[in-house]
Amino acid sequence: MDTDIAPAGVADFHRVLADHPRYWGERDLRSLHLLALVQEFGSTCLVARAEDGIRGYVFGFVTPDGTGYVHLIATRDDARGTGLGRQLYTAFAEAAERHGAQRLKAVTSVGNTGSIAFHRSLGFEAEVVDDYDGHGRAMAVFHRDLPLDMP
Repeated sequence: MDTDIAPAGVADFHRVLADHPRYWGERDLRSLHLLALVQEFGSTCLVARAEDGIRGYVFGFVTPDGTGYVHLIATRDDARGTGLGRQLYTAFAEAAERHGAQRLKAVTSVGNTGSIAFHRSLGFEAEVVDDYDGHGRAMAVFHRDLPLDMP
């Protein structure tokens, strides 16, 4: 099925929240979904649309120091393993570069082995940073330079 990756709009944001379990399963990450990201950084908040709805999305922005920060990336349960996550990352990296980004960064919980493996497959270096998300809350922090060349 053909997908079109394009900037997210407010309606897309609400659709993603309505279908939250399709992207995140049992994990309730709705509080991490910030409409302000879509409103203020629309060119780096992207959705992958198909005839059957939004198959995946990436919400991120570019920091003043030239870092393309990926806040959230998810694919719908029926789109996993199709390469859509890589396509979304590529589209985000290209958009971030247009806004002056020279590197990418992302963060996940240390127990999210799927995300860690995915980011490493994209060439990210990972480090565990103690207290990253508050006292006693270590996180896996990913970094890599741009461009994001995919095999």
